[in-house]
Amino acid sequence: MSMIDLTTDTYGATVDCDGIVVVDAWAAWCGPCRMFAPVFDAAAAARPDHIYAKLDTQAHPDLTRSLGIEHIPTLIVYRDGIMLYNKAGSPSAEVLDDIVSQVEALDMNVVRETISKQK
Repeated sequence: MSMIDLTTDTYGATVDCDGIVVVDAWAAWCGPCRMFAPVFDAAAAARPDHIYAKLDTQAHPDLTRSLGIEHIPTLIVYRDGIMLYNKAGSPSAEVLDDIVSQVEALDMNVVRETISKQK
């Protein structure tokens, strides 16, 4: 799957789907974002069964605020429409792979049950 550029209009439909969606929130002026980009691109190429998407925080400030993004780069991971990871920083390739592997290994029935008990 090719890289998706997220917008305010496409974000909800993109992340609210079955499967895993990995989002890189970035900005062109951000040095750490530019350094993380090849790591993110390589991860996307290695796992074509997942959706990898980029959110330009400068182009979509309202969406950025609504997601609580205060620092960039920020990595956000969803599975089956549920946000499971949201953390600023630029993880190494190994750490990014581990994060995605952990999300893959989750029992989503347990996750949904836990969420419903918290409401």
